[in-house]
Amino acid sequence: DRDAPHVQMADQAVCIGPAPVAESYLNVAAILDAAARTGADAVHPGYGFLAENAAFAQACGDAGLTFIGPSPQAIELMGNKRLAKLRMADAEVPCVPGYSGAAQDDEVLLAAGESIGFPVMVKAASGGGGRGMRLVEAAEDLAAAISSARSEAENAFGSGELILEKAVVEPRHVEIQVFADAHGNCLHLGERDCSIQRRHQKVVEEAPSPAVDAALRAKMGGAAVAAAQAIDYVGAGTVEFLLGADGAFYFLEMNTRLQVEHPVTEMITGLDLVAWQLDVAAGEPLPLTQDEVRFDGHAIEVRLYAEDPYADFLPQTGTVVAWRPSPDVRVDTGIDQGQEISPFYDPMVAKVIAHGRNREEARRRLLRGLEGTTLLGLPNNRGFLLDILRHEGFADGSATTAFIPDHFPNPQRPRPDVATRALAAVLLYRHSAQARDGWRSASPFAVAIDLRFGEEECLCRVMPAANGYRVVLAEEEAVELELLAIGDGRLRYRCGGVVQGADYAFDCGDLHLDLGASSHHFLEFTPELAAAKERDSDGRLAAPMAGRIVAVRAQAGETVSKGQGLVILEDMKMEHEIKAPADGVIEAIPVAEGDQVEPRQMLAVVAAAEVDAAE
Repeated sequence: DRDAPHVQMADQAVCIGPAPVAESYLNVAAILDAAARTGADAVHPGYGFLAENAAFAQACGDAGLTFIGPSPQAIELMGNKRLAKLRMADAEVPCVPGYSGAAQDDEVLLAAGESIGFPVMVKAASGGGGRGMRLVEAAEDLAAAISSARSEAENAFGSGELILEKAVVEPRHVEIQVFADAHGNCLHLGERDCSIQRRHQKVVEEAPSPAVDAALRAKMGGAAVAAAQAIDYVGAGTVEFLLGADGAFYFLEMNTRLQVEHPVTEMITGLDLVAWQLDVAAGEPLPLTQDEVRFDGHAIEVRLYAEDPYADFLPQTGTVVAWRPSPDVRVDTGIDQGQEISPFYDPMVAKVIAHGRNREEARRRLLRGLEGTTLLGLPNNRGFLLDILRHEGFADGSATTAFIPDHFPNPQRPRPDVATRALAAVLLYRHSAQARDGWRSASPFAVAIDLRFGEEECLCRVMPAANGYRVVLAEEEAVELELLAIGDGRLRYRCGGVVQGADYAFDCGDLHLDLGASSHHFLEFTPELAAAKERDSDGRLAAPMAGRIVAVRAQAGETVSKGQGLVILEDMKMEHEIKAPADGVIEAIPVAEGDQVEPRQMLAVVAAAEVDAAE
C-alpha cells in the first residue's frame, strides 16, 4: 500500500513489513518500532482488528505510548463473546439465550444446541466480521457447523472457542454508539441500524433506525451505557443489539472501537468522533452531557466494495483505472486512480454517506451520489447498492437482517441494453483504429466488432455515418449514435433522440463503461480469446481471485463427486471452497496449503467420468 492515499498524505511514513497483515499491520513489534523511530507518543489503531487487540494496547502502554482506545482489560473482556455475555448478564443487560460455558468439547456443544432449540447460531467467541459464524437450522447439521466454525475461527483469530445462541428470527441489527472518559462520564449518541447485511457483514447503515422511537432509544441507550460502565470503559465503543419485531432487544456484542459506520452518527449529531477520541485519550472530559446531545435529520451510508455481487460476492483485485467520487455526498476512501487493489486487505474501497432532513431525502441524495461516483477497472458492488436503495423494502424502512437473503438471494448481473452495446462497439471501434494506425475520422467500410460482456457475445457492425455512427447488432435493429463530446474519460452522446453522459476507461484493451445507473465491462472477442475460453472448459479449475490456499482436500488420482470440495482459498476476510464441477478423477492439484495464488491460476484438473452408453 505504499502508493495509497493515506501513505502519501502522511508527514512521515515507515514500512512496517511485507503485504500480508500478519507480517505488517498485525506485527506489534514493527508498529512500536515505527512509533519510536518517528517520535510518536500516541497510537490510533484505526477500526480494524488491531483496535480490538488487547495485547497491542498493553504493548503500547508498556512502551510509554498512549493507546487511543479503551484499556487492555476492557478489550480482552469484550473481545471474547463468551466472557462478555457473562458480564452483561451480571449488569442486567438483556442477552440472547444460549450457551457461553467454558467447556468446549463437541458433546457439550451438541447437548447445548439441543437444549437451546433450533434454529441456533454458532459463533466464534473471538473476532468478528462474520468469521466463525454458522446458522444451524436442524440438529443433524450442528456437528458439521461446529467443526467448520471452529476451524475458521482458529485460522482467523487464533482461538477456536465457540458460543451458541438461540437464533432470533429476522431481527434488526441495531447498535448504540457510546463514549466514556476517564472522569466517570459516559453517554450514548443514539443508534445506527445495520440490518442490511450479507454473510453477517454490513452493507448499508443508517441513523437513526426506522424502527426506534424516543422511548426505545432511551432504553437501548441506557442498556448500552450500563454495559460500558460495567467494565469501566474509556473511549469510543459500540454496543450491538438484536431488535425483535416485538420491541425486545438483546445484547449481541460490544466492539471496543470506533465502527466503520461512525460517519452516520457524525452526520446527525454534528460531532467529530475521532476528535473526541483524541481528546479523551489526552485526559479531557466529554464536552457534552447526555441531555445536551442533539439529533438532526437522517444519514445513510453504503460500503463500496471491490467484489462481484453477481459471482457470490467474490472479492476482486486489479487496477483502479478510473476513480471519481461524487462531490455531492461525503466519501471516505482509501484509494486513488491507478492504484492496485491487492488480495491482502479488506475489499472495502470507500464509504459513501448522505444526509437529509428526513430518511427519504437522505436515501434520494445517496442514490444520486452513488450514480455520480465512478469506479472503473475491476468489478464492484455499486450497482448492487443502487438496487438495494431503490428497493421498496428498503425505501419503506421495513428491512431486517433477512432483507438480502429474501430479496437478493442470487443477484443477476445487469445486461447492457441495445444502446449501451452500440456505444461500447463505437468506443472499441475508435480505440482499435487508434491502436492500429492512428485515428481516422471517416471510413466507407463497416467494421466488425465482436463484443463480449460476461458470458455473452454480440456481433456488431460499425460504420461512420453523416452524424456519427450506424451500428448494426446481431439480430437487432440498427442504432444511430452520435458522439457530441469525448475526452478525459468522459463523453456525451445522442442515441434515440436522448442526450446523456457516460464515463469510460480502457485497460489492456478492455472497455469499462459507466452510465451512472449501471456500469459494464466489454472486450473485443478475438479468435485468441475464443481459444482461451475453450481451454477453460476442459475440467480446469482456476482461482477466481488472488488469495492463499488454506486447505487441500483431495489428491491426484482420487475419484470425486460433483460439488465435492477440493481446495479452500482464503481471500481478504473470506474463505471460498473450490468444488468439483462434475463426477470424475483428479488429474492434478498443483497447489499446496500455504501457497499464495494469482487470479486464474490453475488449482485443479478434473477429468470427467465416462458415462456408460447403456445408461
